[in-house]
Amino acid sequence: MTTAEELIARSNRLGADPKNTNYAGGNTSAKGIATDPVTGEDVELLWVKGSGGDLGTLKESGLAVLRLDRMRALVDVYPGVEREDEMVAAFDYCLHGKGGAAPSIDTAMHGLVDAAHVDHLHPDSGIAIATATDGEALTTSIFGDQVVWVPWRRPGFQLGLDIAEIKTKNPQAVGCVLGGHGITAWGDTSEEAEKNSLWIIDTAAAYIEEHSKVEPFGPALDGYQSLPEGERRTKAAALAATIRGIASADQPMVGHFDDSDVVLDFLASEAHPRLAELGTSCPDHFLRTKIKPLVLDLPATASVEESIARLKELAVGYREDYQAYYDRHADAHSPAIRGKDPLIVLVPGVGMFSFGKNKQTARVAGEFYLNAINVMRGAEGLSTYAPIEESEKFRIEYWALEEAKLQRMPAPKPLATRVALVTGAASGIGKATAKRLAAEGACVVIADLDLAKAEAAAAEIGGPDVAVGLAADVSDEAAVQAMFDAAVLAFGGVDLVVNNAGLSLSKSLLETTERDWDLQHDVMAKGSFLVSKAAAKVLIEQEMGGDIVYISSKNSLFAGPNNVAYGAAKADQAHQVRLLAAELGAYGIKVNGINPDGVVQGSGIFAGGWGAKRAEVYGVPEEELGKFYAQRTLLKREVLPENIANAVFVLCGPDLTHTTGLHVPVDAGVAAAFLR
Repeated sequence: MTTAEELIARSNRLGADPKNTNYAGGNTSAKGIATDPVTGEDVELLWVKGSGGDLGTLKESGLAVLRLDRMRALVDVYPGVEREDEMVAAFDYCLHGKGGAAPSIDTAMHGLVDAAHVDHLHPDSGIAIATATDGEALTTSIFGDQVVWVPWRRPGFQLGLDIAEIKTKNPQAVGCVLGGHGITAWGDTSEEAEKNSLWIIDTAAAYIEEHSKVEPFGPALDGYQSLPEGERRTKAAALAATIRGIASADQPMVGHFDDSDVVLDFLASEAHPRLAELGTSCPDHFLRTKIKPLVLDLPATASVEESIARLKELAVGYREDYQAYYDRHADAHSPAIRGKDPLIVLVPGVGMFSFGKNKQTARVAGEFYLNAINVMRGAEGLSTYAPIEESEKFRIEYWALEEAKLQRMPAPKPLATRVALVTGAASGIGKATAKRLAAEGACVVIADLDLAKAEAAAAEIGGPDVAVGLAADVSDEAAVQAMFDAAVLAFGGVDLVVNNAGLSLSKSLLETTERDWDLQHDVMAKGSFLVSKAAAKVLIEQEMGGDIVYISSKNSLFAGPNNVAYGAAKADQAHQVRLLAAELGAYGIKVNGINPDGVVQGSGIFAGGWGAKRAEVYGVPEEELGKFYAQRTLLKREVLPENIANAVFVLCGPDLTHTTGLHVPVDAGVAAAFLR
């Protein structure tokens, strides 16, 4: 293998195991010889994981490649720690070749340390030692002289110089513990560096396991124990909309819920209020989670109503506290405050709600707080947890380099941060709508009577960070509530609901039975009512506005033959749009409808017998029905599911923010169905 290939293989192995480092945390490097294509001579290069990459999924495109001679020459022009940030821009002048990732702030550590292979990682066991009040003494006790303690210093050029000096002065050492931060290890070969990294991580973990107090977080708090699973998740769903609204006061956020034993055991302990208030320590942790979480200070037995009222009180205090933190440390050069809302909300007996700009970011924020809990457990088990100073956290959170990194991120898609729930979404119009909304940045809940098909459609659209499939009988109120409970636990809340579930039986008045009538009205008229009612509860509590869209029909206006039950149910849906638009507008909730016609391709309704019946009514072969419908329109165009999906996006997108109570015909032009 080439040097780069060897580095990538090692990085992927290290990053695949969460005990070694958190998602996108840490970096690895390798030094080696390559041929300079300009001179044809050998040149010594550094391959290092670039800014923002993840070790577990690192590819060659994620590496920055620098000339070591030029990078080492930077030592001679280094202006000192007060201006060390200037050195990051200087890395660009050391790059070799074209492409590759941007060099990270840790590049100096890798380039200046005199070792062919270097790993910088954020393992829970290592950070536990790094955040203990007597971390330096513990490092000596655990590792002897093979691992050296490095007092906290913000990542940068000076830290690289410090570790390079430690390596030179301690030739017997295989690595170091970075106070408040993580570990660094090295080796002459890739195999040796990896072995040394794992030895430090595993040795620290084994020491903690053997010497830790029986109850690192103290005794259990009475009344704070975990609720039974069913009760726990029901309460979580009942609180989710309130909590998402709290986390989204400054800007909309997507949520993630975690009720793992790690979280629940922490919240059941006596020490959790003190430790949560101290906040996280490793920069990767608090950049994802903010410096501390919002913690509900009520027992698990508190009612939903009591919990909601208290959460709203605590949110006010959290925002004031964060503003005060910013004001204490900001100066004229600091970036503007980015938002005062919590990214982690902890509810005793229930679990953890984490938030981010998308589902992946929200999930990862939760994973980072799990890391933080593990770190606290290790540090408290051996000593006392002591994270870095608040002022140092601010220096990193509002670092000009961090701000520049945020500014380089691509602009969000139009529906980013929005959570859409589409009923009847396993096929036809519903599936096309779900795909379009996901393509525009939304997280999507695929709800359908057929769970297997719903899950298959969700998998086709994307993984669980993008789409989830749920079973739902929209005519059953309990099933509808269960669907919304699952949706808010999956993504934190709901913003956009599409009432698409439907069916049709093509029969004349005399052939239509009471059961036929009830079935169609239960699914479309009653089902839309139940879904909209459940949606409104979430949307109102979130205080973030929202959209409800009804997929009605041309038949809500046009009186065609042999569809009395279907047409009447669609007319009911059409008037629900007007009624709910009038009622929900006060909450910033828009309600609009779409009137399709002749959508044959991919339609579950047409495939279920409706198509054959309508073809019989019109005297055309069933396979020609789409073309027949097209010829009777003004535009002579067949209507496809994607056309309806496009209309849904327009109604919910950034361009029609002031439109509610509207019905949009998507029928290629049927004059008899014109709105008037």
